[in-house]
Amino acid sequence: MTKISGQLVDLFRREIRGVTLTLEGGRIERIENNAAAPTDRFLLPGFVDAHVHVESSMLTPAQFARLAVVHGTVATVSDPHEIANVLGVSGVEYMIENARQVPFVFCFGAPSCVPATAFETAGAVVTPQDIAYLLKTYPEVGYLAEVMNFPGVLNGDPDMVEKIRIAQELGYPVDGHAPGLRGDDARRYIEAGCQTDHECFTAEEALDKLRYGMKILIREGSAARNFDALIPLLPQYADQLMFCSDDKHPDGLVLGHINLLVRRALKLYPDHLFDILRVASINPVEHYRLPVGLLREGDTADFIVTDSLTDFSILQTYLRGELVAENGVSLLPNLRGEAVNQFRATAKRPEDFALVSDRSIQPVRTIEVLDGQLITHSLTRTLSAQNGQVQTDTGQDVLKIVVVNRYADAPPAVAFIHGFGLKEGALASCVAHDSHNIVAVGVDDESLCQAVNLVIGAQGGISAVGAGEEKVLPLPVAGILSGEDGYEVAARYGEIDAFAKSALGCTLASPFMSLSFMALLVIPELKLSDLGLFDGAAFRFTDTLID
Repeated sequence: MTKISGQLVDLFRREIRGVTLTLEGGRIERIENNAAAPTDRFLLPGFVDAHVHVESSMLTPAQFARLAVVHGTVATVSDPHEIANVLGVSGVEYMIENARQVPFVFCFGAPSCVPATAFETAGAVVTPQDIAYLLKTYPEVGYLAEVMNFPGVLNGDPDMVEKIRIAQELGYPVDGHAPGLRGDDARRYIEAGCQTDHECFTAEEALDKLRYGMKILIREGSAARNFDALIPLLPQYADQLMFCSDDKHPDGLVLGHINLLVRRALKLYPDHLFDILRVASINPVEHYRLPVGLLREGDTADFIVTDSLTDFSILQTYLRGELVAENGVSLLPNLRGEAVNQFRATAKRPEDFALVSDRSIQPVRTIEVLDGQLITHSLTRTLSAQNGQVQTDTGQDVLKIVVVNRYADAPPAVAFIHGFGLKEGALASCVAHDSHNIVAVGVDDESLCQAVNLVIGAQGGISAVGAGEEKVLPLPVAGILSGEDGYEVAARYGEIDAFAKSALGCTLASPFMSLSFMALLVIPELKLSDLGLFDGAAFRFTDTLID
């Protein structure tokens, strides 16, 4: 039996009062009022990330949890879509088994869109029968993960309709993913069963969906950041909002998690403490029916202790009554993950990345990357050609981008991109949504080839070359994760990230996270898959070279 005293932040009664908690058997046995309880210790429900791809942290679930609990996170709603695109159902099962090693609450989704589109090469297919198997077999699988194929929903695609039907019939929530969808199309998408969306770019878009009964997730990740646009909705729509990161790189996870969003929200709306904490805890717990306590008698003892309701520095985190983090130090075990993989690409040559033209001046369709956004723009730029090959132009900040099939030997897809700011060298990554082929950006074919081959040699990872150096972070678990110490992975990632900016000149806040989304075809406007340049607005391939 353990007794803990402090000021209970009661989100149901919307009051703060001195109490003593009695913990026994992993649960809150009693809550007794205590006028003498310390006034500088606040007890409140732990935070929940309402939508995240654990894989984006490049860590296994056990290592992700080890870092997250330090910031007061006790649970995540985790879409294993990324590893499923590589390994299928067995990848989801790997995540579940790894997660079972720690007391952290992982609610995994049954991935609804694997492969995400028919316009790229993935490593697996998840069928409606697989969805039923995952939902019926594993208690850790608690919802149908983000339905990215919103055109399929609107057009009655049989596969998509059947997956939603199975989830509804079994009584599970259905996550949405519909960037830019408005008006009647949004209404039809929601009426088809999609209940949440984390892809709203503007408050106006979110309002459209809120009015039709959808729940909106305010996202602030390593690349996509919509907090500033959506947080004005909180005072009026707190019951329909949640916080999420979606994608969180390891160096960012070391610095903070949902606690940072709570802190920012309170600076804007200091009179809405209970609403903000509801968004960070109660709403996702209730929507996804998470096995997470909310500081009531009989609940599992999952809560956090802070000394400030403004700064939210986390003194302690408890899970099932176990102290799992204290004063910035994780007490969860440092468990190393075993490698599983599917990597069949072989080394490339510089000439594999050439783009041939019979013109001396060649107009090209160019991807424009937007810092802090998943969407891109489509630009037209004019480049010179030498010896029949179209050249990059660092003066215009027009570089080459390539995608290399990791599952079989095939010619790379080659296009051009604006906005990375590299002055020399190249970056490459096998963390490339959604199929996790190798995506690379660089100023010349030799650098591109070198960076890509470093990833191939490591059987997955991220790399950076230039300034006479080469750096690589191996990710041998499915080619997208490391099973090593999360803090060490974060430090190594931070070194490569800093090198990309300081030595190579990249101007993006999160170069590798932005790079990983350049192959995400379901987000407009222009992206690149291993099969070619893709117009996300028209949902078809298009040509890089303009006649």
